Amino acid sequence: MIAIIKYNAGNIASVQNSLNRMGYESILTDDPREILSADKVIFPGVGEASSAMNYLKQHGLDRVLLQVEKPFLGICLGLQLMCRSSEEGDTKCLGIFDAVVRKFPSSVKVPHMGWSELVEPFTNSLINESFEDFYFVHSYYAEVNKQTTARCNYGVEFSAMIQKDNYYGMQFHPEKSGEVGEELLSKFLKL
Repeated sequence: MIAIIKYNAGNIASVQNSLNRMGYESILTDDPREILSADKVIFPGVGEASSAMNYLKQHGLDRVLLQVEKPFLGICLGLQLMCRSSEEGDTKCLGIFDAVVRKFPSSVKVPHMGWSELVEPFTNSLINESFEDFYFVHSYYAEVNKQTTARCNYGVEFSAMIQKDNYYGMQFHPEKSGEVGEELLSKFLKL
């Protein structure tokens, strides 16, 4: 079973629709038992960090998500909430990844929206040379750190992918990145 975390964030349905197109069934849940018993957990989202973290705390999910032992994937806001903190709303996040989420500098157009190429070299087992451009939509980014496995540049270099143990994060939207995004999701689901 694939559990998609239900919380105060948007764009969750597009991930579920993408999984359905790929032939995978999933459930949308904020039930700790379902999350902890799932074979895979996906933490997608578009939204604002402080209100999303408030929802997680109110439902005890801030503690539950740290207990997941199966492959866990954070997408966009999900990746950001897995970091130490976010400048958005001065938010203390889950602390899985050792990174601070920062707002893009005023020298670039915000949000960063559209197709962008990852910067080599990659140290992520989910990607290979055939993966080039992915679809991004975000105003905040996770700084590059020792857990960064793929980078992107948009005025500043930032973490496009991060991994620690069974926790994976993608700043881009694989569900909106066409065939390469589906291939990347498929690799994650086969872990």
